[in-house]
Amino acid sequence: MSFSTLTTQRYSVRRFKDQPVEERHLSLILEAARNAPTAGNRQPQRILVISQPEGLQKIDRCTRCRFGAPVVLLIGYDPGASWVRPFDGTSSGWVDASIVTTQMMLQATELGLGTTWVMHFDPAKVFEEFSPPANFVPVAMLILGYPAADSVPTDRHTLRHPLSKLVAFEHFV
Repeated sequence: MSFSTLTTQRYSVRRFKDQPVEERHLSLILEAARNAPTAGNRQPQRILVISQPEGLQKIDRCTRCRFGAPVVLLIGYDPGASWVRPFDGTSSGWVDASIVTTQMMLQATELGLGTTWVMHFDPAKVFEEFSPPANFVPVAMLILGYPAADSVPTDRHTLRHPLSKLVAFEHFV
């Protein structure tokens, strides 16, 4: 599958099969995360793999957006490991974690898995349910599994702004 096809066909899956994700596929997805570019190659990303029933029940208490998926990747970063822009003190952590999530999402798609990028979760509830280290900043949940036979993209999936609204050449309009 070409990259263009991959990015066009990928959509947020909201119905999953009751089928486990193979360890070899999960390993490839996590390797894509490890290989993701991060600012200064600081690699501040931290990923919690949740696939056991007890952990998935905890996820369900943090978000309503698991959609029955058998695996959830909780992606965050360690601010102490993140590169910081010296001009204004902005941490690269959110950007780095987002790049990592994107690479995992696209790798999963190439493997025939479906994903949904979820930010609709309560970070305080994540801390209550999972007790991550205090230096963990949760950014996203990547909901992961095989799409159900009746899974289809939402009507909004193909709606895109024209490039002229998104891109400027040499000056902003």
